[in-house]
Amino acid sequence: MKKLLTGNEAIARGAYEAGVVYASAYPGTPSTEILENVATYKEDIIAEWASNEKVALEAAIGGSMAGGRSLAAMKHVGVNVAADPLFTVAYTGVYGGLVLVTADEPGQHSSQNEQDNRNYAKSAKIPMLEPADAQESKDMTKLAFEISEKYDTPVLLRTTTRVCHSKAIVECRDREEREIIPYKKDINKYVTVPAIARKLRAKVEERQKKLLEFSNTTDLNFIEWNDTKTGVITSGVCYSYAKEVFGDTVSYLKIGFSQPLPTEKIKEFCSKIEKVYVIEENDPYIEEQVKILGFKCSGKDVFPPFGEMLPEVIRKSVYGEILPTLQYDEKEVVNRPPTLCAGCPHRGFYYELGKKKNVLVSGDIGCYSLAFAEPYNCTDQNICMGASISVGHGAQKVFNKAENNKMRVVSCLGDSTFFHTGINSLINVAYNKSNTVNVILDNRITGMTGHQENPGSGYTLQGEKTEELNIEAVVRALGFKNVVVINPNDLSAVKYSIDWALSLDEPSVIITRWPCVLKKFTPEDKEEFKNLFTDKYEVNKEKCIGCKACIRTGCPAISFDKEAKKSTIDYNACVGCSVCSQVCPVKAIGKVEA
Repeated sequence: MKKLLTGNEAIARGAYEAGVVYASAYPGTPSTEILENVATYKEDIIAEWASNEKVALEAAIGGSMAGGRSLAAMKHVGVNVAADPLFTVAYTGVYGGLVLVTADEPGQHSSQNEQDNRNYAKSAKIPMLEPADAQESKDMTKLAFEISEKYDTPVLLRTTTRVCHSKAIVECRDREEREIIPYKKDINKYVTVPAIARKLRAKVEERQKKLLEFSNTTDLNFIEWNDTKTGVITSGVCYSYAKEVFGDTVSYLKIGFSQPLPTEKIKEFCSKIEKVYVIEENDPYIEEQVKILGFKCSGKDVFPPFGEMLPEVIRKSVYGEILPTLQYDEKEVVNRPPTLCAGCPHRGFYYELGKKKNVLVSGDIGCYSLAFAEPYNCTDQNICMGASISVGHGAQKVFNKAENNKMRVVSCLGDSTFFHTGINSLINVAYNKSNTVNVILDNRITGMTGHQENPGSGYTLQGEKTEELNIEAVVRALGFKNVVVINPNDLSAVKYSIDWALSLDEPSVIITRWPCVLKKFTPEDKEEFKNLFTDKYEVNKEKCIGCKACIRTGCPAISFDKEAKKSTIDYNACVGCSVCSQVCPVKAIGKVEA
């Protein structure tokens, strides 16, 4: 059976065919669709969204420990969060096969950094596979579980954005059912107190020797002999890029199993090639090994040290030119920066917060990151998931050391980010007696990554109704007395709550509660939030004075006619949040009557 699948869909299919029984993840581009597709195999696989990546991997470790093949998936920065259990399970090994998928993102399409997670496999001393396309994504996922169980190790499956999201025809097979391995207590395997962990550390080195032998003999690493004047050593999607540029004019060493690297195959290849290019994205991971083995090669001295190694990048780096293409005046292209959607519940809050002086706005990872830009000019920083509150706390503590300090910190993060690691940060604020203003933007779903359920949504990944975690109750349980829940579309409530919180000399929490405009509303949403996004607003051109106050809300449904000097609201884009109506000084914006 053949199917047209993305790399992410293929990984999910590979997990199904491999007999996986448990999978956990935290959503993050470009990895999100892996678990969404695993979740479709409801009868065979338990698929869950975890509160963060560390929890996802730990849960998968538990699934493996109980004897079932288990998978965890996350984007590259998520492995930073999961690194603690990863480095320990590298010592303990597995019962049921355990695979961790890391979706790296050369080019930073939607990420705060461009780290190369091949370094994690090397540092943790665990095997790593790198698929180049959707078919390899499926096949290598299945093989990763076999390697995991054969060598008693977790396996890192490293993909990149183009592999995750590009489509190809994939040969699919039936599921291979595997009995869950009966559990047995083994403290010498899983209890990592120092006396035991030191022994496990020695086993890691023995495993490395076996994995090196496997790397040098497996068909995952292969040579394509063509012209021996020039050769390319590469892995992952860079193999496809190189083939597009060079075709059959050069020889290739294609590395699919890349930790440990196949030193003997590298020696064989380099000894017969006059000019060797190492083509890889981000760090000189392969290049350094080639040079350690004593061979000359061209790598980061020729190719860029960052960004995607696309065919045009390779071609320009090697030949100094690119293929001819259509020419156009780039100045004529209209910039289309990302913006908060029409009706976004974050808009009203940032519109008001952006007016405040002597305020540092500590931001986080999510749609609300866009508040740094025009017209809000609001957010000062965003470091990583859940860091807004803890970074804000540290900043406020230092501001408070200054004589006659007037600077205050407002820390903002979304509901899913709060559950991810924001709770930990908020505990720190309460424990260390901060006086920051902490804002939880609850839009009732995990918004930026495509509306995945979370502990506050009331539903699981596979659609089962579950207990909804009450954010206000959690915050109060952490010891916060100053807590308020508001509708962020009500600007008077927003302004009052911000002023109230800033007037306090102790910590406070503002919870904005209104659904994302793009969300599929649950029965509970419809019950709590009446007439969701059913209204439309329009501009009375006779009353409009052209002050552009409505434009400064940043709503993409509103435009300004420079000739008429009047604002206009796109009827089809408007969803009736009413923010523009509230800011109009002459009441020229009103609800469209049915």
